[in-house]
Amino acid sequence: MLNVPNRRLVLAHFWLAFLAFFLALLLGEWQMFIRSPLSNWLGNPELYYRSVTAHGSAMGYVFPTLVAMGFGYAIVELALKQTLVGLKWAWAGFALVVVGTVVAMVPVALGKASVLYTFYPPLIGNAFYYIGVVLVVVGSWIWVALMAVNLRVWRRNHPGETVPLAMFANNAGAYLWAWTSVGAAIEILFLILPVALGFKSTIDAGLARVFFSWTLHAIVYFWLMPAYIAFYTLVPRAIGGRLYSDAMARISFVLFLVFSMPIGVHHLFQDPQVGSGVKFLHAVFTAMVSVPTLLTIFTICASVEIAGRLRGGAGRFAWIARLPWKNPLMLAVALSFIMLGFGGAGGLINMSYQLDFAIHNTQWITGHFHLIFGGAIVIMYFAVAYDLWPHLTGRALDCWQLMRVQLWLWFIGMMVVTLPWHWVGILGMPRRMAYYDYSAADLAPMAVSVIITFSGGLLLLASGVLFLWILWRGHRAAHIELPPFRFSAPVHATARIPAALNGFALWLALMIGLSLINYGFPIAQLLNTPNTAVPAVPIR
Repeated sequence: MLNVPNRRLVLAHFWLAFLAFFLALLLGEWQMFIRSPLSNWLGNPELYYRSVTAHGSAMGYVFPTLVAMGFGYAIVELALKQTLVGLKWAWAGFALVVVGTVVAMVPVALGKASVLYTFYPPLIGNAFYYIGVVLVVVGSWIWVALMAVNLRVWRRNHPGETVPLAMFANNAGAYLWAWTSVGAAIEILFLILPVALGFKSTIDAGLARVFFSWTLHAIVYFWLMPAYIAFYTLVPRAIGGRLYSDAMARISFVLFLVFSMPIGVHHLFQDPQVGSGVKFLHAVFTAMVSVPTLLTIFTICASVEIAGRLRGGAGRFAWIARLPWKNPLMLAVALSFIMLGFGGAGGLINMSYQLDFAIHNTQWITGHFHLIFGGAIVIMYFAVAYDLWPHLTGRALDCWQLMRVQLWLWFIGMMVVTLPWHWVGILGMPRRMAYYDYSAADLAPMAVSVIITFSGGLLLLASGVLFLWILWRGHRAAHIELPPFRFSAPVHATARIPAALNGFALWLALMIGLSLINYGFPIAQLLNTPNTAVPAVPIR
């Protein structure tokens, strides 16, 4: 079990994360109702965009950042077997995230920052929204620094030893976030805030979008890092098996560092400011980022098979029936992989320069995004919480049947929500619209699909309520004596691994170098192009 100060730190991060998640979930369901034929036209459509901004900011910035931070602090003590160095700094980072969240959400709630979480210029919100986002990012940077410091302390005390896989993967996610957040930070500090504070009245919208694309897609891989850490280091142990390959796990995480950064321009395929050559380059790297995911699918499926065979399974497929399907982590990883498969297939369309024209800015994008993040990733956040909770509270969390119901509700709800979104996206329904006239001939066939998505949202809402109830119930259960926490062990343990898979110097150099190559040219081109600024449109 973690020591008391660290338990409190991790629980604070998790509880704030899951409360932000639930509030955002409520807003998301309201938005689905407003867009459906079940609702009358919203008299003030700005309320819808206000809600979308709050939903996206809480789900995209606050929720996954706090989960990653809390999980990272737990990993330091559980994997490195050392007390967290810099506890006061960790609380300071948490405080910055809390203050930043409040500072950002107040102008959103007042209708002064309805710019959506992507905050594309020339629309400019209240300055305090952007200041709040910056504070959240700075708080997360403190976490990045602490992860680096704690790993360095461990290396000093364990010269020549292999860094535990959980900590290696955790720091890969921290370094990825530190670099990918730079793009949005530059956009806010040097392009948006001078306008929001009244020092300028024009802004280079094209340049701002390129800087945000630096962050826009790579942030997804920061979100998935806790889920992938759970795949490799929690699931095999929880289901009574072993990790198929420690080395392949490390390769997957370092490949995420290399390939997940230089791909964001595929979100700008329709932007005329970026040349076709740069778009092609980013499309190629977008395809390459599937490699670590495919390695992960193979490795985890092999690890699951090992668990089935260790439990007496034989033959080509008979081992599947031997798996502990009543275990919530077994169910979570299976459902996550199904959603990851559907979402990944949709991503092949998004990365295609030609096919993207058909679904760009339609509900297809909304479906793909929610299926990957809200589906495959978030369901593993649930699994992480379920696995860690007894070690954070010292109390039993043995209501497996309720956990399984909660996970099934989330999976079914997410599929019911996102598959119709893909369908209406193919039919041409635009996303981010406050109102649709379903009496129109082109929208009438979509009405039933939209009502179905609303019903799926109700299932998601029920799952969210049940999840919070299970965690709260865990605080009131009986105290238990727990064995030492352990992560998954590999099938073949090796005393030493290649230096390249025990450190980050090579991979960080590749990450930074490829990013500068892939973004350097369009940024330099836009900086050297005269008369690109347009009048800003501030929200009053």
